[in-house]
Parts: sequence; C-alpha cells; structure tokens
Amino acid sequence: MPDSSTGNSTARPSRRTVLAATAGVTTALAAGGTVHAAAGAPRHDDRKLRALISRMTLEEKVGQLFVMRVYGHSATDPDQADIDANLKEIGVRTAAELLAKYRVGGIIYFAWAHNTRAPHQIADLSNGIQKASLGLPRGLPVLISTDQEHGIVARVGEPATLFPGAMAVGAGGSRSDARGLGRIAGAELRATGIRQNYSPVADVNVNPANPVIGVRSFGSDPRAVAELVAAEVRGYESSRVASTAKHFPGHGDTVTDSHDALPYIHHTREQWEELDAPPFRAAIAAGIDSIMTAHIVVPALDGSEDPATLSRPILTGILREELGYDGVVVTDSLGMEGVRTKYGDERVPVLALQAGVDQLLNPPSLDVAWNAVLDAVRSGELTEARLDESILRVLRLKARLGLFEDPYVSHEGVDRTVGTRAHLAAADRIAERGITLLVNEGGLLPLSRRRQPKLLVAGADPASPSGTTGPPTGVLADALTELGFTATALSTGTAPSAATIAKAVAAARDADAVVVGTYNVGASSSQKTLVEQLSATGKPVVAVAIRNPYDVAHLPGVAAFLASYSWTDVELRAAARVIAGRVNPRGTLPVPVQRADDPATALYPVGYGLRF
Repeated sequence: MPDSSTGNSTARPSRRTVLAATAGVTTALAAGGTVHAAAGAPRHDDRKLRALISRMTLEEKVGQLFVMRVYGHSATDPDQADIDANLKEIGVRTAAELLAKYRVGGIIYFAWAHNTRAPHQIADLSNGIQKASLGLPRGLPVLISTDQEHGIVARVGEPATLFPGAMAVGAGGSRSDARGLGRIAGAELRATGIRQNYSPVADVNVNPANPVIGVRSFGSDPRAVAELVAAEVRGYESSRVASTAKHFPGHGDTVTDSHDALPYIHHTREQWEELDAPPFRAAIAAGIDSIMTAHIVVPALDGSEDPATLSRPILTGILREELGYDGVVVTDSLGMEGVRTKYGDERVPVLALQAGVDQLLNPPSLDVAWNAVLDAVRSGELTEARLDESILRVLRLKARLGLFEDPYVSHEGVDRTVGTRAHLAAADRIAERGITLLVNEGGLLPLSRRRQPKLLVAGADPASPSGTTGPPTGVLADALTELGFTATALSTGTAPSAATIAKAVAAARDADAVVVGTYNVGASSSQKTLVEQLSATGKPVVAVAIRNPYDVAHLPGVAAFLASYSWTDVELRAAARVIAGRVNPRGTLPVPVQRADDPATALYPVGYGLRF
C-alpha cells in the first residue's frame, strides 16, 4: 500500500505540507531566503549552507555522511518481512525510524530490498522518506541514490525505460546516444525521487578476464571511453540528476572481483595516466557531481597498498589536488570484501574520511560505522572541521539538485516521464546501433522467413538483469516469432550436460535454422560443445553472445555470430531485428577479441564489425 505520507492519489503532498516540512531548513537559510534558481538550476550559497551545518549536533553531522540501504516499499509501512530484515541488519523497523535514529544524509535503493517495485510506489517511498527526514528537528532533505547503469546492472525495472549497457553504447560509438541515455534515464529517475545515480562506469576494460566490470565498461580505448563518459554525464546534468563516475582510480584491469576479495592493479604511474585516468579527467571536465572509489590496490599510486577507498595519496593527492576535483567522493559499498580485507569495519569509515571521502555507502553495520566515526571525532582522531568539509560538499549537491526547494515528486510526473513511448523508442534505436556482427559465412544473415521459417532458439539462460522479462531464450524466441518466424525456445543453460546437448541436437533436426545464445564461453566450456554439435547437424547456426563478445574466439566453426553485450530485453529484441533483417547491424567492437590459441594476437580488432 502507498505511504500514508503521500497525502493523495498523486503522491504529491500539498504545498502547505511542503512548506511545513521544510520550515526548519528555510529558517536556517533565512539569511537570504531559500536557495534560488538560476539558469534552470538552483545556486548554492556556502554561507547559508555553513549556517545549516553550524546548527547541527555532532550526531547529525555524522549521519549526513552516510548513505544506507533500508528494506521496504514504504517509508512507514513496509511488509513484515522487511521490518524483520531492518530490525536484524539496522536495528530499526522502517526508513522513517532509520532517519530518526541516525539522521543519514542519503538512502540507496535496491530491487532486492523491495524499494523499486513500480514507478508510483518508488515515488511514494521517496516522498515518505523526504517527509520523515524533513519532519525531524533541523531536518534536511535526503539524497536518494541507486545503481541504474542499464545493461546488466539496473535497480528500477519495467515499465521504466531500460537502455543497453555501456559496452553496447560503446559499440554504437555515438556520443549523442550516450548523452540521450543520460538525459532520459536521469529524467525518469528524477520523476521517482531518485536524484543521484551511480553511473556511468568510467573504467577502461583492458582485461578480457575482468570478472566485475566487463560489459559495464564502454570499452578498451581510453579516449573513446572518455568521450562517452563525458557525454553521458552531460545528459544526466541536463535532467538535474547527479551522475557518478566509477570506480576511481580505475577498475578495468583486474582478474579479481572486489565484492569477494581485494584486487591489485599493477599499472605503472605512466600506464595509469594513459589507460585509467582519461575518463575521470573527462568526467571532471564535464562537471561530474560525484565520483565513486574502487576497493582496489594500485601500488604505483600508493605504496602502502591500502585500497584506494582508504588511500589519502589517491583520493586527496591525486583526485583532489592533481585532478582538481572538489565534488562529492562516495565510497563503493563498504560491505564489499575488497574494503574489509585489511581493516575491520570500525576502522574503514574513519580511514575513508581521513583519505578524503565525503559519503560512506552502505556499511555492513550502520551502528558500528556510525559510532566509529562519532568516537573518532570525540577522541580527536577526526576533527569536526573535517566532517564539516564533507557535509558542505553533500549539501552543495543537494542544493544544486533542487532538494531544498522541492524534494517531492508526483504520480502525474511519473506518468508524464517514466517509460513513455518516445523513451522506449529511443532505447530501441540505441540498442540497434550497438548490435555487432562478427561472422556471417555465406551471407547467412539475415535469415529469411521463407527459407528458414522454423527456428530453434537454444542456449544459456542466466538470471535476467533486474526489471527485465527473461529468460533470454524466451525473449529471443518471442521477438523472432513477432517478426514472422515460428521460434521455439529451449534453455540449455550455461553448462549444458551431454543429455541436454543431445536434446538440443534432436530439436535442431526439426528446425530450419538455430539461434543459440552463449554466455562467457571458455576453452573447456560445454557451451562450445553445444554449438559444435548443433553446427554438425548441417542446420544454419547463428550464435549470439549475450554478455561478453569474447565468446567468438572459442567458436571458430560458427556460421554467424552477433554480439549483443547483454541479455536485457531491449538488446535481445534488437538482436532479433538484426537476425530477421529488419535493421542492418551497425555496431563495431569497442574491445579487441584475442585469439583463443594465441592471446597476444587479435582475432578481431577494436572497430571491427560487418554489415549486410
């Protein structure tokens, strides 16, 4: 059910409610009135913001530095299971209680925390959070954030517009597309009350074995990545949503996932300048609002081998002083093992602040982290002036985003903005421009409804990215059927057994052609065996890499090969339109594909892509 705080069916409190809720803020800003708007965005006045800070208690200051998860679809009336999860992990029942107890400056939304069920519900939750915070003594608006990278990482799903991921945009190579994605995605997030997005990924994916970045990156060329990062940042700016370049100083060359362990990047300082720094420099030049740290060790940048999140030489010495960045620095999640490996959970938030961080994101235990910062100030390890410095940056960002003027959203605004026909059409066009054709023996593609009317769609069916329909074989089969074929889906999984392969081969004999989705194929993968045995039937086989384009190196005998860069609906439907010949493939590789038998040699270079 909607929050009781929403007041009416549009989820927008009355103007009187807004004025009452913000009375504490406007009084504190009374030296010259509230923050004023100019050129489409509010100006911030540091004197007024400093006045706000001077009125805060120490506990309130500590709270402003944290961005925390909370379970539930409602700020005041979540489901019982979410109340139980909140009590277990945070010691509060609801988002409203979280704000009252810890006075956190930000809240992050997750699908798994049941924050993002539907656009109207998200708007109601956001309004409930703002009302709960603004109703507190000296209450401040909350900066609500999420990870809406698009592609394989998204927290807000259908009916919101879901775009192709970064590598697909990189394959399209259009700065206009990247800017349009940021503009539309930002507008839809803002309509639901989300004002800070942890995107774009500014990492340069120079390592095909990277387990955590991969297709989340625009590609392997630092200059191309820099151009697309800057364009997307400008798109978000135009919608007055804070974008976040991540993960500084660059997470693109690692074989370790920082969620599970502490990765090392062994670039020299010169290599870092050439490979990793350009996208962050471009983001800063484009006016990026926030930069997220990486839980990685880069010995060439900090000989202490502290993770970058806790490294003063990296965050203050390089990011602040050398690159000249004075915006908000936010940690990656403090629940990740990469930042917890070397120091305990009590030390991590204190060390992060000493390093130069402004926002502490999602600690495993808020009580432990919050009290650690509080104790560090009381003991003199951290000064209150150091906290004030970060709080000022956070308040400046809130002011720029208009949160002091009007923190609320409405159902009408959601309906006007989220998942509109024009937005969905833009996502389809961007997806089409990214589909990359790498192999087309004998001009197999496009398939013909007359010569190959009956299709088998087999292959991997990884869990669908948040908010998409799935499974991939079903989405592809449905899309091809809508395009005039008769397509049957057969899920064979990411590690098909001999019996599953035999079943697929038997089904292929009754089809005119086979489309098979591949997912992270390796030299010993049974997916490789599946494709080989399907090809041995003599039926035309079209492979679609639904994640990494590197799969093609392990499938030398396939007749046709497409890269979609993700298994979200929008990219799979675009791949189907290419297979059916409704659109010409236009994408080119944004990363090189190395030979499987000679990784030092490129099988397909950056920029490779076929046309019909």
